[in-house]
Amino acid sequence: MKRRLAALVLACASQAQAAPQTLTLSCAVVYMPARSTWVREVQIQWDGDTLSSVRIDGLTPHSFSVDADSMATAIDNERIQIDLRLSRWTSDFRGLASGQGRCDTEAP
Repeated sequence: MKRRLAALVLACASQAQAAPQTLTLSCAVVYMPARSTWVREVQIQWDGDTLSSVRIDGLTPHSFSVDADSMATAIDNERIQIDLRLSRWTSDFRGLASGQGRCDTEAP
């Protein structure tokens, strides 16, 4: 599954098309210290070979950064990193709580 997600992300990023493409991830994140699990939806949209937008649970963050393997952003004081190669979510609420989880690709 991990290789398939990484291949899908890289394939989307390398295709130069006029129509935007969207990758939707479903991330099951366990938050500590409460030990509660939330399913988070992440939508990543490419416009040609450029990442054009990110939405998390329907919210658009003010900014995001991307490198070859991961994406980083923040929403509501939660600093979020998604490792696209390992299909992993990690996040931190300014040191007060943290989250970790697996991300799966949603069917289009």
